[in-house]
Amino acid sequence: MIYTASHAIIYYSKPYRDVLYSIRGICQVSKLLDDLRASMRTTHYSYRTEQSYIHWITRYILFHNKKHPTEMGADEIAQFLSHLANQEHVAASTQNVALQAILYLYKFLKKDIEHIDFIRARKDKRIHPDLSREEVERLLATMPDDEFRLMAQLCYSGGLRLTECLRLRIKDVDLHNLRLQVHDTKGNADRYTILSAKLVAALRQQIERVKVVHAADKKAGIGTLLPDALARKYPNAARELAWYFLFPSRDISRDPRTGKLGRWHLHESGLQKAIRAAVKKAQINKPASVHTLRHAFATHLLGRGVDVRKVQELMGHKDLKTTMEYLHGVEISGKNIKSPLDD
Repeated sequence: MIYTASHAIIYYSKPYRDVLYSIRGICQVSKLLDDLRASMRTTHYSYRTEQSYIHWITRYILFHNKKHPTEMGADEIAQFLSHLANQEHVAASTQNVALQAILYLYKFLKKDIEHIDFIRARKDKRIHPDLSREEVERLLATMPDDEFRLMAQLCYSGGLRLTECLRLRIKDVDLHNLRLQVHDTKGNADRYTILSAKLVAALRQQIERVKVVHAADKKAGIGTLLPDALARKYPNAARELAWYFLFPSRDISRDPRTGKLGRWHLHESGLQKAIRAAVKKAQINKPASVHTLRHAFATHLLGRGVDVRKVQELMGHKDLKTTMEYLHGVEISGKNIKSPLDD
């Protein structure tokens, strides 16, 4: 670096210029990502969607050597998406999430993107792991009689996703009408689903446990964590029992968006580990997870002759084709279609 006092000009050699431009580019990208987060929160995107979009947008920028998105367009997007399909062999759904994240980015930047000609990842037609009623019963029986067992039973009895089960609050449990109100679902569409009468006693005990946690938190001046919009609309809700999670966490958490301290729900890894241990203990020689219980809910209802549209409503599927995939597994069953060897 050479400083010339007479002209007050700083001259940089090429390595210094490269470092300077790199730092400047990182700062610009960092500000862009912060602005994108603020935009998604304003439009009420879920925190998980926000994390996913920021992840793919960051990878897109890094793939093109930290080039600012305003300097790129359809060709660069096509290169990145084709790389995901060809070199990284991602699933079609993963590639589509990356595409939606990048499209959101350019919509935010108000930059029109022409037709994107990229290689699409192959969409494989996979069969969902299917557990019989006897296998589900065996799996649940091997789990300890604790909250994880109750959570697994709820996933099977109502067709809940893992996150839907974790996000249940006291107010969402209707023991009188035997139904659950499910919020914050995939696609952000609330729905009702059924509740087994066998779980009423266990749910009453769980609610009593939550009352103890609620009383201790109230004494300590702590409440449950609510989405920012709900917290503004109902300022006292965070301290009310009705808004407490059915399965509250052991520790106090900090909201990553607002920075507020409060009681969140249990971490999803707890139930996942409990199910994996139960599958192994029950000697079920199939790949099974929490989501497998949701699949079993659908196939077992359809196998009992429940109308496919009613199952679609209970599962929260937007497209009937998604629900029909479970019906195919029921129709192509050894109990419904006899093998010629049986003759």
